[in-house]
Amino acid sequence: MANNIFLVDDDPVVRDITAEYLQMRGFSVTALPSAHAMQERLRSERPQVVVLDIMMPDVDGISALRALREGGDDLPVIMLTARNEVIDRVLGLEFGADDYVGKPFDPGELAARIRSVMRRRGKSGVTGAPESRESFRFGPFELDFRSRELYRDEVRMPLRSSEFAFLKLFVNHAMTILSRERIIEIVYGESGRYRNRSLDVAIWRLRRLIETDPSEPRYLQTVWGHGYVFVPDGEVGFAERVGEEAIADANGTDDELIDEED
Repeated sequence: MANNIFLVDDDPVVRDITAEYLQMRGFSVTALPSAHAMQERLRSERPQVVVLDIMMPDVDGISALRALREGGDDLPVIMLTARNEVIDRVLGLEFGADDYVGKPFDPGELAARIRSVMRRRGKSGVTGAPESRESFRFGPFELDFRSRELYRDEVRMPLRSSEFAFLKLFVNHAMTILSRERIIEIVYGESGRYRNRSLDVAIWRLRRLIETDPSEPRYLQTVWGHGYVFVPDGEVGFAERVGEEAIADANGTDDELIDEED
């Protein structure tokens, strides 16, 4: 069924309110109270996206996500979390979370995130049977999602968990400008507003891994005033071009507002 969502949360109030809202927005929602219930339902039904709470009894969301990925299942997963601990978000990204939404959340934002994940994954119907995600190649590199390893010309490179999490985040959003705020929100949560230095260090480490000259990056480029963009083919000057387009679009919007005021 198109737009079928699994909503997994042990809080019945959150489940009911969120499911009702998503259904009003055109989604078919299967509300489930636990990770175990999700695993049982997956034997007979395949959703397009799983919305998975982290803090649940018995089997928590991180463990459930890890079990999915280690079993070769690449279902898109959006994590719900009321916690701001960095380790949860880094682990979630490492094990293959596609996005995060912090509690309390606006159901409209969750709906927008679900649609965004669907667009990125390019799914137009029901997801297929569990399968391993193919490795992602860019330049001389290959990122192996199942083993969470990075290779350069078939030689394995040392890769920390946090580095894999950040690289996977950029790969999942290839050719899309990610603001510093959005990156910090996904990886660090609300507490990330105090962790700008942590992001600078993470970007610096990642560039040392994948760039020939980290001071002139080709893959992980800076879009001045807007954030970062991952360019798989290493096109020189891509960030500068999209940055100019973003400025032009913003100026065009300002001109339209001035015309309306006149």
